[in-house]
Amino acid sequence: MNLEASLQYEVNNHELKSPPMHLLNCLPHRWLLIRCFSTKCLILHDPSVQQSYMELSQKFYEAMKACASLKSIPIARKLHAQLISIGLDSSVFLQNHLLHMYSNCSLINDACRIFSSINNGNVFSWNTIINGLVISGRIKEAEDLFNKMPERDSASWTTMMSGYFQNGQPEETIKQFASMIRCWNYVFDPFCFSCTMKACGSLGLIKLGCQLHSLVEKLDFGSNMAVQSSVIDMYIKCNSIVSAEKIFLRIQKPSLFCWNSMIYGFSKFYGVRKAFDLFTQMPEHDHVSWNIMISIFSQHGFGVQSLGAFVEMWNQGFRPNPMTYASVLSACASIHELGWGSHLHARIVRMEPNVDPYIGNGLIDMYAKCGHLSSARKVFNNLTEQNMVSWTSLIGGVAQFGHQEEALVLFNQMRKTPVNVDEFTLTTVLGVCSAQNYALTGEQLHEFTIKAGMDSSVPVGNALVTMYAKCGNADKANYIFEFMPIRDIISWTAMIMAYSQVGNVWKARQFFDKMPDRNVITWNSMLGTYVQNGFGEEGLKLYKLMWSEGVTPDWITYASAVSACADLAVLKLGNQIVAHAEKLGFGSNVSVSNSTITMYSKCGRMDEAQKVFDSMYEKNLISWNAIMAGYAQNGYGKKVIEIFENMLKRNCKPDHISYTSVLSGCSHSGLVNEGKHYFSSMIEDFGISPTSEHFACMVDLLGRSGLLEEAKSLIDGMTFKPNAAIWGALLSACRTHRDSDLAEFAVRNLLELDAEDSGCYVLLANIYSESGKLEAFADVRKYMRERGIQKNLGCSWIEVDNRVHVFTVNDTNHLEIREIHNMLEEITKKIEGTGLYLSPTNYLRSKAYHSEKLAVAFGLTSLPAWMPIHVMKNLRVCQDCHLVIKLISLVTSRELIVRDGYRFHHFKNGLCSCGDFW
Repeated sequence: MNLEASLQYEVNNHELKSPPMHLLNCLPHRWLLIRCFSTKCLILHDPSVQQSYMELSQKFYEAMKACASLKSIPIARKLHAQLISIGLDSSVFLQNHLLHMYSNCSLINDACRIFSSINNGNVFSWNTIINGLVISGRIKEAEDLFNKMPERDSASWTTMMSGYFQNGQPEETIKQFASMIRCWNYVFDPFCFSCTMKACGSLGLIKLGCQLHSLVEKLDFGSNMAVQSSVIDMYIKCNSIVSAEKIFLRIQKPSLFCWNSMIYGFSKFYGVRKAFDLFTQMPEHDHVSWNIMISIFSQHGFGVQSLGAFVEMWNQGFRPNPMTYASVLSACASIHELGWGSHLHARIVRMEPNVDPYIGNGLIDMYAKCGHLSSARKVFNNLTEQNMVSWTSLIGGVAQFGHQEEALVLFNQMRKTPVNVDEFTLTTVLGVCSAQNYALTGEQLHEFTIKAGMDSSVPVGNALVTMYAKCGNADKANYIFEFMPIRDIISWTAMIMAYSQVGNVWKARQFFDKMPDRNVITWNSMLGTYVQNGFGEEGLKLYKLMWSEGVTPDWITYASAVSACADLAVLKLGNQIVAHAEKLGFGSNVSVSNSTITMYSKCGRMDEAQKVFDSMYEKNLISWNAIMAGYAQNGYGKKVIEIFENMLKRNCKPDHISYTSVLSGCSHSGLVNEGKHYFSSMIEDFGISPTSEHFACMVDLLGRSGLLEEAKSLIDGMTFKPNAAIWGALLSACRTHRDSDLAEFAVRNLLELDAEDSGCYVLLANIYSESGKLEAFADVRKYMRERGIQKNLGCSWIEVDNRVHVFTVNDTNHLEIREIHNMLEEITKKIEGTGLYLSPTNYLRSKAYHSEKLAVAFGLTSLPAWMPIHVMKNLRVCQDCHLVIKLISLVTSRELIVRDGYRFHHFKNGLCSCGDFW
């Protein structure tokens, strides 16, 4: 078979997309090769055959056009050589197409040499070389040539505008458009408007965009499909979805680009549901439509829906591209769906000849976030190209699971590679150093950012502020903030969190009030600052202000607001907020449910708390800890143990907070053996080292049970210095069992820790008083007077008719105090008639109405007989008041619930939930 026949056979029978190189290299130089896509044939030309100039030019034109599409460098050079050999290299028409062919084959230097050899180049010649330089990123050279052009047409201007935009200079695009407008010598085409609209959208220049839109309508370009798409895209990027929607609805047959833009816009401004509704209305979908919808689901936390859309896309005959796989892998990472992620990985390996870096990065991120760091590292090592995203994903995944040292080692390894460290990598590594034990490393990284010239970057600046904030250095965070050239909402929010970390609520509010713009995250940060620092009432005021300013809350808002209600024990307002959260679809959110459980628990409503817990579709460790803490605080120790055992059966691993609730429940219920068992189990079964909270619970448990020496031995065996809570628990037990000697020992240790705390002095004075050591009692009182240490004023409050009524000891200020005293006298007679009340005989204690007695009496006079009476107190209830209230529940057949400074007491039928063990 001869050469021509061999070439023709391979093309016709194998439908080759490019000429077979083994035959092309054998082709004599006199042959002309043309690949014609329309006929899928190969045309071979022998120059010995006589042809006209027009026929030759046409064939060379077709050959160069085909070569430009193929981007084949060898063919391009052979065609150029053929032109020279037959003397057609001086044809401007063919020279222009040589320029185009070389530019498309990325041979821009060859194109420039051709251009310099053209003697009488026309506008097409200039436009072609300028376009080639633009595509190659050599925008400055393109600009110089544009300025030297002897004449220009609209394509010249559009080429430069498009070049500026594609090379990240949208401002220059707009300047170029303005220059073109000033000339007024050119017939405008739609493409210059389309390009300028894109520039306005990227810069957020809504006013200029509106002016351009008006000019488009005036010039009657409004029906052009490219212009329509650009106008809609501009309005969406400028956050004017209403304007975009108006344009979209006017178009009779919107292009797929318009539909896709509107879906993105709807997701951004109206949420996922409306975006999906619009997606379902589309007459047809393309790859972009499916990718956008899958990405929207993934980015908004709808991982399951993202996977469902991927399956449906596949069923409808669309094959995924790297963008699709990356979005679906991100969805798998967000819901920790390792099974699906592994399945996708297998499918990618089977169907893709090479793993695209974009897909590889998605796999690393998915495996890392699912906790399979070995698989993430394996994918990373197998990548043909490890770029910044690959390194950052691996470092971030390693850091996420607490391997800070390994993350820093990886960062150092990255610095030794040719890959440049960018602002996103630095942001990730700075996040690793957001802890006290890495503060020095964080400062070194700060110096590195300065040397690298990235300290002026907004993300890096925000990461530095956040790092110093989490390390407790608010002043250094403020220093970084003040010197940031540009600040965004994240910068301001980070400063709010910085002062929240150190408890400076006033300073945090100052930053909040100074913010030029706020979003729901900012409001949540300030609300969280109030709640976490004990300013629940101010937090609820902020929540109300948030609504009045038209900010729509999210699940974090509701979780924080309900927590504030829990701290303040305002049940009615809490119920209203919970109802509102349910109305907006946040009621089933696990964090909101956890806060609701805590609120009901702190209001003594364990039945409601249990109902919320039982209704939760998904429970996390915080959910289990919340319900256990509630039962422990309300004195139901056996219930705490029951729930704890159920949690273990569900394979939910406990943490130190879980054991704090269990030990606290045992302490409040006198379950000594159970408490000892779980204290040992915590260490032996789960390797949890006891904290000061655990020791305080055990000392309290042993002390309440009269095992004072055993409690002291436990303290003596501690590996760290006991804190005030531990000594306070021992001192409280000493008072219960009237051991004044051990009480003195406990007080001496307490005073070393907090000499200004009145609680320990009051406890010691009461111990001396009840033990008959009157001289010691007087000495303690005298010492307190000399040091100016005042006893904390006890107060109790009760909510009646949406109003909180506060009482203090022997209060006479309440408007209904006479009725309250009359009720107390009447109730006292009934109590004494039972024969169960033994009034204190200590003559040093004058007869007094403590605040909780007054609050309970007010509840009896003001609330209907069927309604339980809820009273809150800031201090621990005394023994006399506890006995009186318990007997009130007997003689009135009322349910009384008192929350003191330590726990709940549920009084019913003459019994208390604490079993008189408080």
